[in-house]
Amino acid sequence: MTTLRTLECLVALVEHGSVSAAAAALHMSQPALSHQISSLEKELRTPVVERLGRGVRVTAAGRACVEEARRSLQAADQAVKIGRRVGGGSAGRLRISCVETMTAWLLVPVLRQWRSRRPDVHLDLSEFTSSDAMCALVDEGLTDIAVGPRPTHTNAHVEVFGKEEVVVVASVHHQFAHMTSVPVAALADEPFVHYDAGNGMAVSVDKLAARHDVVLKPVLRTHSPRTAAQLAAAGMGVAIVPVSALAPRPTGVVRRFRPMVKRDIVAVVAAPSDTLAQQFVADIHRRGLPDWSGPT
Repeated sequence: MTTLRTLECLVALVEHGSVSAAAAALHMSQPALSHQISSLEKELRTPVVERLGRGVRVTAAGRACVEEARRSLQAADQAVKIGRRVGGGSAGRLRISCVETMTAWLLVPVLRQWRSRRPDVHLDLSEFTSSDAMCALVDEGLTDIAVGPRPTHTNAHVEVFGKEEVVVVASVHHQFAHMTSVPVAALADEPFVHYDAGNGMAVSVDKLAARHDVVLKPVLRTHSPRTAAQLAAAGMGVAIVPVSALAPRPTGVVRRFRPMVKRDIVAVVAAPSDTLAQQFVADIHRRGLPDWSGPT
């Protein structure tokens, strides 16, 4: 099969007009260059040049071939340049998946910085309600980084950014408004705003309740922690939400659990050695998880 080196020899021979000049330009021996041209002619089954006394004359096949050869060499050179830029973190494409409550809470400042400082890096962002669903995309090679709570299981590389607090939301008229913190056991007799099975919070909430021997009494379910917080603030029941879901701040009361409940916030990275992924994760580390101002 014809190689880029063979095409490079053809272009040099046509441009310099003789084997000796072409070989000198490519820093190779004349027999080596002649061998490359002979291999090309054997593959094409036709001469690309006619050998003259002191030079060569390009054949019709040679002229047709040399134009495509130049384009191929230019494409190869461009591929190397793009590869170097992507490897240096100044160009390329980064596919980011994020749990929906974390986009504004955690990623927006980093995304804005990348958009300003790395205009040639194309960022794809998709939002989910389940870390496990995002990890499935990582495993399938459909996303590069998944940001959210720690998934149930993954074989991919995991970077831990810190812990996010999980709190309880109720209306301003609820008894929780008069408490500084709420034990999980206090949820036992409360109408509860729960989550659809597709939301990762559904499993987390059920596990939390089971650890404290609490049987929850769901009155409705939603796929969104933000919606759960607003419904609880409106008096539909109480809800357990991560603090990242408190924007906009609900009109009800927000109380910490006693003892506090927290969850790991991580990035699951498909290729830890990838420069863009490394730098994106590093920027999240440098910024850190947002501070929470506390209960209202």
